[in-house]
Parts: sequence; C-alpha cells; structure tokens
Amino acid sequence: MLYKNSLEGITPEMLVGFFDGWPTPPSPETHLKLLKNSSKVVLAFDKETDRVVGFITAVSDGVLSAYIPFLEVLPEYKNRGIGKELVHRMMAELAEIYMIDLCCDDDLVPYYEKFGMIKANGMLLRNYEKQSGI
Repeated sequence: MLYKNSLEGITPEMLVGFFDGWPTPPSPETHLKLLKNSSKVVLAFDKETDRVVGFITAVSDGVLSAYIPFLEVLPEYKNRGIGKELVHRMMAELAEIYMIDLCCDDDLVPYYEKFGMIKANGMLLRNYEKQSGI
C-alpha cells in the first residue's frame, strides 16, 4: 500500500466505490473536488489496482483548529489497518494544531479513543438533499 499526501495523477476513475451506504453519494468527480478543497489529505493507494482504496481529509485554519470530516476505506479493503494508518498519518500532519475535532457515530467512539481522542458533545446540521454534493 502506498500512502501519499498528493492528489497528483489522481482521477475520478480511481475514486469509484466510496461513500458506501449513502443514499445519494457524491460522484467520483465531486469526491475529487472535495479532496482538492481540503486543507490536508492522505490517500491509501493500491498500486496493483491503480485506485485509491482509502482516504482521510482535514479542514484547518492552519493555526489552532482542524476538523476531520472524512475517513473512509473501501469495503473490500477494511480490517487491514489502512484506516489506522490514515489516521496516524493525518495526526502527524496536524501535530502542531491545538484542537483536532471530528464527529462520529457512537459505535465509532472506541475506534477514535485508541488514537487518544476523547468523547465530547457536538452539534450538527445535515442537509440530506445536498448529500451528493450537487
């Protein structure tokens, strides 16, 4: 597995299969746009299949705060340590930032606690009609 912080050479065709279970997932083209617009990105790339198999993004002011909106690994690549490696690499990228936040479902809290994160309350709003990014 190759891990990289660059989108150089990444095409929408390499991003097929993400957002598993979403009723109206973003297209691969929209996925590439969200990667490009993120402050930081780490990709897991399978050289044998020439596709991205996992990614994590962060949005940050570059001074005090960062938010991690996405961590995803393709279903067929789960349970291989790829997500763990993506989180470790993103935390290294954000090591100088005061606060690193993310929101997750309750069943994922134990996963993120393994990285030293603590559970906190948060508020959110979801415009599901905009879920596809269009």
